[in-house]
Amino acid sequence: MKDGQTAGTAAYDVAIVGGGHNGLTAAAYLARAGLTTVVLEKNSVAGGAALTEEFHPGFRNSVASYTVSLLDPGVIRDLDLHAHGLRILERPAANFMPIDGERAFFWPYGLAAKQAEIAKFSERDAQRYPEYDAALERAASVLRDLTGTTPPNAGGGWLELLKGAGIGRRVLGLSLEDQRLLTDLFTKSAADFLDPWFENEHVKALFAFDGIVGSYAAPSTPGTAYVLLHHCFGEVNGKMGVWGHAVGGMGAITQAMARAANAAGAVIRLDASVARVVVENGRVVGVELKSGEVVRARAVAANVGPKLLFRDLVQPCDVDPVLRQRFTNIKTGSATFRMNVALSELPNFSACPGTEAGPHHGAGIVIAPTMAYMERAFLDAKREGWAREPVVEMLIPSVLDDTLAPKGRHVASLFVQYVAPRLPGERSWENPRERQEFADVVIETVTAHAPNFRRSILGMQVLSPLDLEMRFGLVDGDIFHGQLSLDQLFSTRPVLGHADYRMPVPGLYLCGSGAHPGGGVTGLPGRNAAREMVRDLKGWFS
Repeated sequence: MKDGQTAGTAAYDVAIVGGGHNGLTAAAYLARAGLTTVVLEKNSVAGGAALTEEFHPGFRNSVASYTVSLLDPGVIRDLDLHAHGLRILERPAANFMPIDGERAFFWPYGLAAKQAEIAKFSERDAQRYPEYDAALERAASVLRDLTGTTPPNAGGGWLELLKGAGIGRRVLGLSLEDQRLLTDLFTKSAADFLDPWFENEHVKALFAFDGIVGSYAAPSTPGTAYVLLHHCFGEVNGKMGVWGHAVGGMGAITQAMARAANAAGAVIRLDASVARVVVENGRVVGVELKSGEVVRARAVAANVGPKLLFRDLVQPCDVDPVLRQRFTNIKTGSATFRMNVALSELPNFSACPGTEAGPHHGAGIVIAPTMAYMERAFLDAKREGWAREPVVEMLIPSVLDDTLAPKGRHVASLFVQYVAPRLPGERSWENPRERQEFADVVIETVTAHAPNFRRSILGMQVLSPLDLEMRFGLVDGDIFHGQLSLDQLFSTRPVLGHADYRMPVPGLYLCGSGAHPGGGVTGLPGRNAAREMVRDLKGWFS
């Protein structure tokens, strides 16, 4: 059917609101199943928060999302993303954590190498690490199984009971000790989970960092142990636990997805901002664009966060008010501030001197030397609006990818925590001075470990939580479309009773990170939602 057809029957089988990576993934799967599909993206480039752009003359980088590991290998294979131009390079090491002017924690790949690094801080912790690593891998294998499933809905009848029974058998098939392990990971704080394993504060900090990424929570907050696990189930090029970089930045992933969707027959419309979901006789029949055009479809899949969906796009009269309030009360806010900087030279770390590219420059550079440091940063943000000594993860992808910067120059991504989604008192992220003041705090934090950093900056891009919301639709700057807390996981994501990607208005689906299994550039919510839509629109046995 022709793009833009509105008369008579629906122009499309499915209209997808938002052309981020999950929306593009869903579009490709739907089109491959023979369903006519259109993606409606409000910006002039598809990709959502997984986007690459030039932010300073000659310097390009990933704008919001910034690294690869969680992208599902099945999605890569099914959509043949490598044939559509995707190439992922592995980091030379996982992490590098400067501690002070003399000490740093370098985190390589390989069990023996990791033990050797831990032993520099604690022989006991080095001996304990293999058991910890094996336990995390067992838990991650369960999580990998669950990420590809559709969670059972509460009160959903016999079919949901069967789903629940199948999942229950998977968990009950574990040893009692592994059931205890999963209970710990799903309920405890990162601090409470790590304390029995390790004694050294820097060793614990290295692992605890994964528990606070994208979370407006301290390491002592219950639920952060699960966030730690959530960041442990990835792989790159078939290698478990490895992190990588997409050549050309994160936009290379979504451009490959867009090409896969186009090749399957999906239509991608840019500068097509959706104003509302159109409901007639109690069922979704399409969407209305801000231009006034109505795009009719048998079903609509939202790749925006559920809070935004029910706050802004679904009319209050089209959903039960109590249920609508459940969606609009979803906890959002990931305490995230994003910066990209153009550099004249690589950072010269006091604890690892030199401006020639070394393995530590290609790692994830984490400034968060202790859990107490993270705790103070969190409390600062809750009290004052931002951390006086923030938690920073810096990546320098130009060390691996020379397409991003002029020869001899570099780009760095800075993923920063903690900042409040809304500043206290009369202050606001709308004020450019607030953004610049905190950006200066971040620069000073890095410069304290790499004295040449500030003077090497040639230009920068700064995104506050408000910028992330206005540009990418991330409510409160939440990179996960909703916090990964215990009450917003699996059958309770986004809300209990609607975990199967089907929203309370017939014909409306959720295909973004606000659905199971949650955030990160995985493609899994898009793939899982598409599977359920194919079942509904083409019949169970299609």
